[in-house]
Amino acid sequence: METLQFLLPRPVGSVGASPLYYRGPAGWRRRRAEEPARQDPIGAQEDLVCGSSAAAVPALALRPGSMGSSGLVCALLLAACCCCRRAAGVPGEAEPPTPESLEVEVGGTALLKCGPSHSQGNFSHVDWFSIHKEKRTPIFRVRKGQGQSEPGEYEHRLSLQDKGTTLALTHVTPHDERIFLCQAKRPQSQEHRIQLHVYKAPEEPTIQVNSLGISVNSEEPAEVATCVGRNGYPIPQVTWYKNGRPLKEEKKRVHIQSSQIVESSGLYTLQSVLKAQLVKEDKDAQFYCELNYRLPSGNHMKESREVIVPVFYPAEKVWLEVEPVGTLKEGDRVEVRCLADGNPPPHFTITKQNLSTKEMEEKVTEDNGLLVLESARKEHSGTYQCQGLDLDTMESLLSDPQELLVNYVSDVRVSPAAPESQESGSLTLTCEADSNQALEFQWLREKTGQLLQKGPTLQLRDLRRDAAGGYRCVASVPGVPGLNRTRLVHVAVFGSPWMTLRERKMWVKENTVLNLSCEASGHPRPSISWSVAGMAHEQDQDPQSVLSVLNVLVTPELLETGAECVASNSLGRNTTTIFLELDSNRTAGPSASTTSPPARANGTSTEKKLPEPESKGVAIVAVTVCLLALAVLGAVLYFFYKKGKLPCGRSGKQEITLPPSRKSEFVVEVKSDKLPEETGLLQGSAGDQRAPGDQGEKYIDLRH
Repeated sequence: METLQFLLPRPVGSVGASPLYYRGPAGWRRRRAEEPARQDPIGAQEDLVCGSSAAAVPALALRPGSMGSSGLVCALLLAACCCCRRAAGVPGEAEPPTPESLEVEVGGTALLKCGPSHSQGNFSHVDWFSIHKEKRTPIFRVRKGQGQSEPGEYEHRLSLQDKGTTLALTHVTPHDERIFLCQAKRPQSQEHRIQLHVYKAPEEPTIQVNSLGISVNSEEPAEVATCVGRNGYPIPQVTWYKNGRPLKEEKKRVHIQSSQIVESSGLYTLQSVLKAQLVKEDKDAQFYCELNYRLPSGNHMKESREVIVPVFYPAEKVWLEVEPVGTLKEGDRVEVRCLADGNPPPHFTITKQNLSTKEMEEKVTEDNGLLVLESARKEHSGTYQCQGLDLDTMESLLSDPQELLVNYVSDVRVSPAAPESQESGSLTLTCEADSNQALEFQWLREKTGQLLQKGPTLQLRDLRRDAAGGYRCVASVPGVPGLNRTRLVHVAVFGSPWMTLRERKMWVKENTVLNLSCEASGHPRPSISWSVAGMAHEQDQDPQSVLSVLNVLVTPELLETGAECVASNSLGRNTTTIFLELDSNRTAGPSASTTSPPARANGTSTEKKLPEPESKGVAIVAVTVCLLALAVLGAVLYFFYKKGKLPCGRSGKQEITLPPSRKSEFVVEVKSDKLPEETGLLQGSAGDQRAPGDQGEKYIDLRH
């Protein structure tokens, strides 16, 4: 850069190096190195530099009273020189005009217009340049309206549009953010600059929370979460939020540290780390980050998901909870749980007071602070307490004592324990039970579930045989639903055995194996025997009843005699006979069947005798087939009768025969003494009726 040097007078006696120039008789001249400094009447000189730009022109430091008339003239000449150089338009010295701004998204097409839209210039001879880092590189040229790309990075992405006034740059990348210069030669040399701005929205921000957690006792801000926004351009701005409110840098409280990475594509990946000093109230705080970025369409933003960072703080309180909440009863699954307001929870110990020693005894638990009573009993009632020990500070906290009450009903007793009576006698049954609540008693018949009486006492009078059996006493607590206990007692009535039925009939087939059953009741308990040989085994139904099952093969002898079941005890005997009838519709072959025990009944019982079930399937099918055949036959006869082909008369002779040669067909023969022509005269006007004396002879062939 050119500079002009001017010498200004230095005050006489000033301290410094010898002046470079001095004024002599012949005018100003440069001092030689070997010449000593001379005193000039005007004084020593100072150098000033005048440049072509404002930055190259230093301020004139003139001390008051130190500059004479010659110095003033020099200063004026200096100013005039600078102004003249600016006005002359020296190449490279004038400031370039502000370029036109163009905004395009990554991947889009930039339309570079050579001048404003109202420009009337001739664009048949144009040169395009890209300016990057003050280096001008030709990229495209237009000659006589035809365009040609220059070799280089833009060789395959440029094309000419709008009659040569617009240069289209496709597939814009962040590397294209630079100045593009259009230089037209005609009608006069002119230039137009375009500043291309490239934008790209970042991807959805991802956030990673500090899973290890933060302690409230930390003296410095700890890492809360990291936010990452990938592939954006230019670098987006990040804002952190807590519970919907933006966070700002705060000394020793909040610190946000951001960094960026330039990808090979030219896009930026932003990473921001939020560090903060948290308190106990932040245990449920929700943090998220927001990316703010700009596109040609305007300003935009994207938010990450919300995260909660684990916050560790010591416990201040310990307490007990019992589930289920409310009234407890025996058999319930009960959980006694220790809780604390610290995170992580302290180490818990559950204790229960010993009623004898009044000391608190530790209960064994599988989980920290959880005591499970799978089936609660009255022994589990008592006073419970929880102790929490902070393993970091070794501080211990105790909960308030809590009473656990398990309501119970136990030890239901009935007296007499084995009641028995003669027929027509009476009995009094008494029920007792223990409970921590008021009890209610009910008596139920075991066989039917019928409610007999309320209260602890049951009176049975004029007992008969059917009164024997089970009676149940139910002791319950009305205020605790589902809390009850029962006791079953069997009443025995002395008497000879009584059986289900006097007789029974069974349909069987020969050479099959049967299971015959016989049940008898009585007191004392009867025993059962069979009149036929076979394998028998007994089953006790209740203390006064027995069931015997006999496994036997059906033989012709058994079909003739049947099987007799005999029940006997010390007071008598009773029998039941089972008759076997051969079922001809069943195919003979070895098989097995079982007869179920019928309902109890005998000659002295008031119960109704149940009919023996029989299988009538075959008979029902036969009757149904016959009815269908008759219906078809009737329909066919009626059809021929309506058509006049079936003569009917009271004196006529009709026969239905089946020729031996056609066994699968039915033939109906109708004979008459009348001539055929007389028959026609006797028909009704409608042709569907005949005279009573019609003896015409016809055959009706009824096929399948």
